Amino acid sequence: MPGILPFAIGSFDTIGPLSRADFPHRHTFHEIVYVTGGTGHHVVDLTRLPLLPPQLCVISPGQVHYWERASGLRGWVILFTDDFLLAHPEDRQLLRRLGERPWLRLDGAEAARLRALVREMRDEFDQRDEGFISVLQAHLHVLLTRAVRLPGGRRAAAETELEAGRASVVAREFAQLIARPGGAELSVSACAGQLGVTVGYLAEAVKQSTGRTPGRLIRAARTLEAKRLLASTELTVRQVARHAGFADPAYFCRFFRRETGVSPGEFRRGSQGIHHVHRSESIDPSDLSA
Repeated sequence: MPGILPFAIGSFDTIGPLSRADFPHRHTFHEIVYVTGGTGHHVVDLTRLPLLPPQLCVISPGQVHYWERASGLRGWVILFTDDFLLAHPEDRQLLRRLGERPWLRLDGAEAARLRALVREMRDEFDQRDEGFISVLQAHLHVLLTRAVRLPGGRRAAAETELEAGRASVVAREFAQLIARPGGAELSVSACAGQLGVTVGYLAEAVKQSTGRTPGRLIRAARTLEAKRLLASTELTVRQVARHAGFADPAYFCRFFRRETGVSPGEFRRGSQGIHHVHRSESIDPSDLSA
């Protein structure tokens, strides 16, 4: 929806009830949770981990998670779509690395630095002064870079229930494959061949882990690459089409409009400041209260 920023930040209270949902659910956007207080457990996919604040957790799109017997939950929730990463596309790799790790524990100094950074992000988001989009993108990049440096949280054997199986591994490898340069140009069958599985198994594994089909994720990856080129280069639409793997510029324009609701030219004109985002990929904190 035009005008809705693909980013939101707030406390567990201000973001809405779903931020502390005690039933399994998943999102189409990224979620970073910084817990500063509370007891209970957080379950991500099939791994159950105790709350030992201060802690940081990155939840990837499609991951199933929920809070189990959580009490006194305090902290911050940061939500954003892939479109918000157009200024720092390398952050997608940082997010993948963080999404594969369990809860990250912070010591006193790390917690203080992170708390100050998150508060700056909240102030920028609330005040929305000139250039606040770029400031938020820069702060998010700093947050992810610092988070990758943190030592991985240790899981107590008694707290770890079921480990993700082969299907989750295949789904993760598929996501990494299509995120590589040129990866989104591969067909589903080509991806299955490179991963050493059948097309049927790949479809089942990806659907189980993300709630979406491999074809849908490939289209999303191609769309994101086209958005990045339109927003950050001066390539013509024909050149963007070629770089995004489309031999026919007319087909590319039809594809882009179908996926985003706007033409490549309209997206480029709207990508100054706040990038135009299709309604289904936008984040409105009030949506999380439903």
